[in-house]
Amino acid sequence: MKKILVIGSAVADIVIRLEALPKTSEDVLVQSQSMSLGGCAFNVADMLRHFRVPYTLFAPVGSGIYGDFVQKELTARGMSSPIRVPERPNGCCYCFVEPSGERTFLVDHGAEYLFRREWFGQLDPDDYGAAYVCGLEIEEKTGNIILDFLEQTGLPFFFAPGPRIRQICPERMNRIFSLHPVLHLNDEEVCSFTGCADPGSAASALCRKTGNTVIVTCGENGAGYCSDPAQGLIRIPPVPAERVEDTIGAGDGHCGAVIACLAKGMRMPKAVAAANAVSSRIVSVRGALLSEEAFRSVRW
Repeated sequence: MKKILVIGSAVADIVIRLEALPKTSEDVLVQSQSMSLGGCAFNVADMLRHFRVPYTLFAPVGSGIYGDFVQKELTARGMSSPIRVPERPNGCCYCFVEPSGERTFLVDHGAEYLFRREWFGQLDPDDYGAAYVCGLEIEEKTGNIILDFLEQTGLPFFFAPGPRIRQICPERMNRIFSLHPVLHLNDEEVCSFTGCADPGSAASALCRKTGNTVIVTCGENGAGYCSDPAQGLIRIPPVPAERVEDTIGAGDGHCGAVIACLAKGMRMPKAVAAANAVSSRIVSVRGALLSEEAFRSVRW
């Protein structure tokens, strides 16, 4: 089995739980505050680790209190990144969690989102069967460097741009679509980007544009995939969560599980079903990460 190349960020998530997001000039007390390792690329890589699928986490790790925290936590999980940037500090992600479990992010971008062309010279594309890329890195000023690498190597890849998909400039989005990625979005993201009224129509439109599968997560309603615009979105039932602590990392975990299952030879329906079970377990715990025990408890 070839490795998966995971391009993106590993960050310090500062999770703040509160009754409601504050309005301008309000003074709001928080219920709790904690810090954990997160970042879209790390969350995907950690899921690959759980599934025992080989991978390279290609994530810049900077300096400062957050960079030191990221390096320490990666080491504790038996993980690492070949990229260190001691001259630039890492940023962090403030995750505000309301009682419903819904999260709102405020992100301070640092070294973890900026890439250099020479770093990609460390990689042998023949070692990899596929890649994963998050949209935040493509949106950044060095995003073209990542796109150049993908164009030059022709690696098939999964693209999960998240809610900031509309902030990526059209020229870069066109370059991405021309490379035929597998897209991974949620129902709100796919509709807002395409302007379609429902996820099925939106998925068909993007499938037509990329010529590849579009995976759409729909929260408590499960997920679906569209591999043929004429067939539309094929729905895969949800796995109900025991409880909802928060939704941090659920989408990343879902994407990572799909990639892992496909790498293990599963077909798309089974891969999405397994990912639904995994993301259901993620929302039942605090934060984005599953322990080995929690992961082993997932049934699909």
